[in-house]
Amino acid sequence: MRISLIAAACALLAISACSKHTENEAAATADHAANTAASAASDTVQNTETAAAKTANAADAAVDATANAAGTAARKADAAADAAAKTH
Repeated sequence: MRISLIAAACALLAISACSKHTENEAAATADHAANTAASAASDTVQNTETAAAKTANAADAAVDATANAAGTAARKADAAADAAAKTH
């Protein structure tokens, strides 16, 4: 009977040790998952800021190009009007 009780006690200790190990592993996994999520969120913010900056730069370049094209068109229209006025 004593051997059965000792065996049962050993089995309970082994199960509780396994349970603590499993609990520790689960906590470590949760920590890794939280770190991964935080890293992904940080990367997303950084990528969004980079994309916004590139979009703003592209918009600025488009505005400049449009202004230059409008200026060129206006000069050509003036030159054409001047040439037409000289032929009359």
